[in-house]
Amino acid sequence: MKRVLGARCWVLGAWVLGAAVPGAVPSAVPGAVPGAVPRAAAQSAADELRQKFAHRAEEIASRLDGVMAYTIVDLTSGDRFTHLETSTLPTASTIKLAIVYELFKQVEEGRVRLDDTLVLDRAKAVGGTGVLADLGTPTLSIRDYAVLMVRLSDNTATNVLIDRLGMEKIAQRLQALGLTATKLRRHMMDTAAARRGDENVSTPAEIARLLQTLQKMPDAIALLKMSKENRLRRGLPPDVEAADKSGELDGVRVDAGIVFAKNRPYVFSVMTAFLKDETEGERAIEDLSRAAHEYFSRLGAGALGRRLP
Repeated sequence: MKRVLGARCWVLGAWVLGAAVPGAVPSAVPGAVPGAVPRAAAQSAADELRQKFAHRAEEIASRLDGVMAYTIVDLTSGDRFTHLETSTLPTASTIKLAIVYELFKQVEEGRVRLDDTLVLDRAKAVGGTGVLADLGTPTLSIRDYAVLMVRLSDNTATNVLIDRLGMEKIAQRLQALGLTATKLRRHMMDTAAARRGDENVSTPAEIARLLQTLQKMPDAIALLKMSKENRLRRGLPPDVEAADKSGELDGVRVDAGIVFAKNRPYVFSVMTAFLKDETEGERAIEDLSRAAHEYFSRLGAGALGRRLP
């Protein structure tokens, strides 16, 4: 009886220890697929790629003679790459994203119709970018004013929409989203207001959150995807779409949008200020845009990094 129990105990001990029995074949891990790369190993490689991109982004920001703040969000995994993301900085024309959001919310609520028309009041005509300041008193639809605001960054069209939607309504909507640092406080080209300190401002993190909210509004995204020239788009291949809005002031360059990289869309929100050389600031944003797309396009190629046709 003792010999039988001893044998049973020996077999049990060998089963627990696995390889204790000479010639024994280790049991397969439950649910494992023969030949599959362990998830931890694949994740380790992805982490290496992630760290390299994070380092590259920091390097681009550090070499700029000025300040570069950014928030880049992987819309698939939620991963974030940030630098000074809560810093409040001038938005320049990127504040027009807030106007786009308010416009389509009021359309959704039935308070505004895109086909409604407005005669341009010459008192609202201002210089800077755009074409309306050079025209007479055209009658345009609200949709047309929005297109001019986004595609040409037309400041006159922007002021028309601010007055039609209500600056206070735009502010209330931003507050409701929890975007407390994002403030539309003046019309376009109102330098007197800017000198008083009533600058239009936000942070990279809040612009990124606004873009994620706009992502759920197809008509707004279609508007923001319209053809335009900026630093973000110069860093992308020609066939990659972006829903974005850029901005510029003296010493300030801003680019923000959703980039629809294949299988891996991401939010790109970059604000620069205190620029000694604005051309250098533009080049830095373009470099970061290119680096971001290179990173996310590799992730979109597959978990193991192989590019398939």
